[in-house]
Amino acid sequence: MPLPTPSLTIAPSSLLLAVVAAVGMATIGVISRITGLNAESITFYRLGLGALFLLGYLLLTKRHAGLTTLPGRQVVISGSLLAAFILFYVQAMNYTQMANAILMVYLAPIVAAIAAHALFNERLAAAQVSLIGLALFGFAMMQEFRLNLDDQQDVIGMGFGLAAMLAYSGFILTNRRLPRHLDDRTCAFWQLAVGALVILPFALWQPAGLTASAWQVPWLLAAGLVPGFLALLCAVMAINRLPTALYGTLAYCEPVAVVIFGWSLFGEALSPLQLSGCGLVIACGVAQAWVGGRGATSSATTG
Repeated sequence: MPLPTPSLTIAPSSLLLAVVAAVGMATIGVISRITGLNAESITFYRLGLGALFLLGYLLLTKRHAGLTTLPGRQVVISGSLLAAFILFYVQAMNYTQMANAILMVYLAPIVAAIAAHALFNERLAAAQVSLIGLALFGFAMMQEFRLNLDDQQDVIGMGFGLAAMLAYSGFILTNRRLPRHLDDRTCAFWQLAVGALVILPFALWQPAGLTASAWQVPWLLAAGLVPGFLALLCAVMAINRLPTALYGTLAYCEPVAVVIFGWSLFGEALSPLQLSGCGLVIACGVAQAWVGGRGATSSATTG
């Protein structure tokens, strides 16, 4: 007689960690819009200060033993892709609606699933193919079924959004190939540090460099502390405590938060058709997390 499978007890604190991580990640768009700084500076401060905050955490919690070994090639590649993703994402929000940018980015897990099917021979179930089609249909609804090339700003923004999606897809795929023995927090530190070093020359190349006004400094510290450190730490802790499918579902609080921030803070209202498309993309992403996350280990966040 088979033994009954023990039910998994999930602490409310674990659910809260995932939600805090998602909403925290969503704040980078608000910080970028308020400060008005170039995307290169925002990206550098988020990654660089985030790495410093995480380093302090590792030292205080005595988890710094893994820092004595330099990161491998896969970690360096993933850190570079993380920098590219954040840079393009911030640029996208400078040109188009925040909702457009974040929903373009959240097509990345779907693109990664297709790429994994082609590159790693991972089976793509019929349900996943259907969800991919529905998500693309939802994105077409977001664009109100028309390709408006007259608005040059919006076209540029969507181009940056596409670049961000591709970089994030690469980040997801690379993270899945990281050695399993790596400590999540140590790996996250190296990814942030590598990303900051990669973006530094581009930030210094800008006319204003890394300079900021006195009123902008607290916002830059917030960029490193909230999305760069706290949200990332909460995400790592939630990933370790929650089933992959459940974490993948709660991660979709991020695009919801971005849409709410864009509407409430910057007056970026969406039409009923766009809201329906937004909901369809999010619903397909949640379903994709459940279909593809059974028995898997999650290893990707939005940075």
